[in-house]
Amino acid sequence: MKRTKHIPLALTLTLAFGTLVGAQQSLKSSPVQKSTTSSGEKPLVLTEAIPLEGVKGRLDHVGSGAGRLFIAELGNNSIAVINTGGRTLERTIMGVPDPQGVAFSPEANKLFVASGAGKVYIYDGQSFDLITTVDFPGGADNLRYDAANKRVYVACGNDQTGAIATIDAMTNKRLDEEYTLGAQPESFQLEKSGPNIYVNLPGLKQVAVINRTTKTIARWPLTIGGNFPMALDEADHRLFVGTHQPPRMAVFDTSSGHMIAALPSVQDTDDIYYDASLKRIYMPGGEGFIYVFRMNDPDHYQLLAKIPTALGARTAGYFGVAGKGFDRFYLAVPARADHGAEVWIYTVQD
Repeated sequence: MKRTKHIPLALTLTLAFGTLVGAQQSLKSSPVQKSTTSSGEKPLVLTEAIPLEGVKGRLDHVGSGAGRLFIAELGNNSIAVINTGGRTLERTIMGVPDPQGVAFSPEANKLFVASGAGKVYIYDGQSFDLITTVDFPGGADNLRYDAANKRVYVACGNDQTGAIATIDAMTNKRLDEEYTLGAQPESFQLEKSGPNIYVNLPGLKQVAVINRTTKTIARWPLTIGGNFPMALDEADHRLFVGTHQPPRMAVFDTSSGHMIAALPSVQDTDDIYYDASLKRIYMPGGEGFIYVFRMNDPDHYQLLAKIPTALGARTAGYFGVAGKGFDRFYLAVPARADHGAEVWIYTVQD
């Protein structure tokens, strides 16, 4: 997110902390896992925590690539680079004002970081030395990587200049392909087998649908507001949108644009992920919970679990099954009064 747009929460949440021992390091305190579930299931189990020493302020979006996790430490003007195999903080990239979206290109071996101050920073994927920057007046937020075309799509601009723009990942050049939206874009998703880009426009209470082949833009008006995070189930033609007013997990049919479900959900969400293998939707929120929903079929959904976390933990990373069958969900937890910032690692349970 470019600006602080979260709803103030009149909420007190007490978290109990216990000690977990990881294979690679001794862990600091982490919350006791007491999930509220609809069927006694525990779809996510907290197994480890990685400290982010000295990191203050908000944590924003999470990306992955080359065996690493990248976390935009927005309030700290830095990027955490975490080795997911060793589960250790490998390094911290400093000097990025208001870092927000992150994306990695394995083909180019580069890390792209969006800055709310008006640039995308491009780093070498091995040394993490800065290669160059690309200007985006009005700021840059969410990033998505299109591996087929080796392009990085950038949500940029403000309420007047908002657009989805593109960078060639191989040449680092801003391309002519750009779609003006008339509002500040938030999360967006790219189809892999189709031409569409779905974009949340909370200022207009719309989802914009960009056709990259015809260059046309369709718009779906919403009856609920504050549509920030988004995930896509391309195979079933379903789009998942998290909203703030009221807090809902909304489901749209991408063939028609019709909303087919809107389930009560966690407050103050800024990320949502779809797990295609288990037909689940993971939705963290600053209220202090991860809501896990299950798709019974493409038209019917239910709340599976409410997993307690920490106040302000609204962003996360989920990238599917990794090597050796490990399936992990990573939650970015900002510093609290009694504890430093961390990345909490959850193991996905069948």
